[in-house]
Amino acid sequence: MFDVKRKNRVKVIRTVLESLFLLLVLFIIIRALFSFREYEPFDDSLRTSEKGFVAVSYFGVDLEGTSTLISTERLNEHLSALKKQGYVTISQQDIMDYYEQGKELPEKALFIMFEDGRRDTAIFAQKILEDFNFRGNILTYADKLIDGTDPKFLSGRDINDLLATSWWETGSNGFRLYYINAYDRYKYYIGELTALEFEEMAGKLGRDYNHYLMDYIRDEDMLPEESYSEMKARINDDYTGMKRVYETEFGSVPGLYAIMHANTGHFGNNTRVSNVNAENIYSIFKMNFNREGFCFNTAGGAEHEIYDLTRMQPQSYWYSNHLLMRVKYDGEEEIAFINGNDSTYRKWNVKSGALECKPEKLVVTSVPGNYGEVQLGTVCSPDIEISTRLTGNVFGTQTVFLSGDASSGSGVGISLKNNHLLIEENGSTLFDLDLDEFDGKKKISVEEDMKEARITELSAMLRYAGDASEALAFREALDEIKEMPVKTVEEGAEEYIEEIPIGRLGNREMKIISEGETISVYIDNKIAADHIRVTPRNETCVSLKSIWGGYGWSQRNIADDVYDGCFEDLIISDLSGNNVFYDDTLHGLELLKETGKQICRNVINWFIKNL
Repeated sequence: MFDVKRKNRVKVIRTVLESLFLLLVLFIIIRALFSFREYEPFDDSLRTSEKGFVAVSYFGVDLEGTSTLISTERLNEHLSALKKQGYVTISQQDIMDYYEQGKELPEKALFIMFEDGRRDTAIFAQKILEDFNFRGNILTYADKLIDGTDPKFLSGRDINDLLATSWWETGSNGFRLYYINAYDRYKYYIGELTALEFEEMAGKLGRDYNHYLMDYIRDEDMLPEESYSEMKARINDDYTGMKRVYETEFGSVPGLYAIMHANTGHFGNNTRVSNVNAENIYSIFKMNFNREGFCFNTAGGAEHEIYDLTRMQPQSYWYSNHLLMRVKYDGEEEIAFINGNDSTYRKWNVKSGALECKPEKLVVTSVPGNYGEVQLGTVCSPDIEISTRLTGNVFGTQTVFLSGDASSGSGVGISLKNNHLLIEENGSTLFDLDLDEFDGKKKISVEEDMKEARITELSAMLRYAGDASEALAFREALDEIKEMPVKTVEEGAEEYIEEIPIGRLGNREMKIISEGETISVYIDNKIAADHIRVTPRNETCVSLKSIWGGYGWSQRNIADDVYDGCFEDLIISDLSGNNVFYDDTLHGLELLKETGKQICRNVINWFIKNL
């Protein structure tokens, strides 16, 4: 009897504790996602500048981030960095007043957009906007607004709810995301693609495709399949469909437009197509973001200038100083970079670019089109061991540079460059290793890759076939391709060499042992370079470099000339390990605090994703 009562008490206590824990987590989630404040517009006394405004536009927001959607943590860092520069957000009306009436703006005027109208963007971005008193603009595709069309996207009702909060304005990316004149990377003509088909095929496509409004619909020889009147009717129908949806959902069409795709000659890749778009844009919208790549907009007096605005689209892998570096060189010269941990920052001499010291991570950001470099203030012994994890993007260069003294321009660079391990001394390459070969990655032939591309493409077409006869045709073509024999590299076929996407994240452990006249390098705990002979030094000064890799391949044709080198868990010691000259890993109370923070983040993230 006594045992039963005790067990019941234990159950009650456990239930109470579990309930309290769940309530605490729920409270934290609510605090993390919601607040009940109102947006406060900037004071009119700040209207002192005629120079213009900065516009940034994100593809979307995800809790943990993806290759295209920025994480909540990184978005928070970006907006915090802009807030520290003194930026305040402006409205669509402020932009119209600036261009149409010459009305002044704040010295640091910021316009924030989130494109594609994703539901997760609204959920995760609003609290961050509120924390900095920033207003955002949520752009949508009209065809996604019809309630229940696609749960990933906001409905018209959702948008109206957002507008009621004071933290949002809305705009349009057009009627739909749809592609025409698409070829794969082997110049195989695919034609028209929905957004879903494009997403499945993206890894196999080249850069030859276009948006629905940007050109004539063309055949495989790029000859127009439609007349001028047919093209005009098609494009006009798209705008008409868009207007109908917006008027049904909101009562009117939003004033803000961001035509897809950006950076065309004007409003299209063809003059006559551009003119048709222009007629619609001028009559329907009050402004248009027509370009991407630069963030700064100013009034130069040109006709229809408000319809040729430009925005910068920060990528999900950009660190704060990457964003600030781009803003600085686009025209905002007075920028204070984010240093991070001051005690760590003071140990380094920033010779070029910017340095952010995060927990267990040094982020060295290059200047546009060039390099970033930081030099450790402590001069070490000649025989040293350096270990670090390099997590900057694969395309680009991250270098540990060993010189004889702090003022010397000569020395030995140990680099990860475009997926190669390089050891260079005074401009000469001593060692070059392809890390794909080092990993034992199987070589495939161009024929094998071409076959795989066609299988991917036909599988997507089959999945989204419009009717049974179309599906049957794709199935037969797919079966035929699967049975098609192809030669391998071993059989003498040409090897397929992959172009490295500029956004591919890297993650390599590197250990450098500098001993006497030799340098050895371990990659991911395996010997990669064994006793490479170099000029001996009496002592060693360590520098870290990040070097822009040139304009690499990108599905979205991004031209970004800033690079972030990321050096995690950096330790520099003598060969015995007894004398540690630098240690960037966390210890003791700092490690406990950071571990606790990460556990809390993981728990909250789990509940947010699974509730």
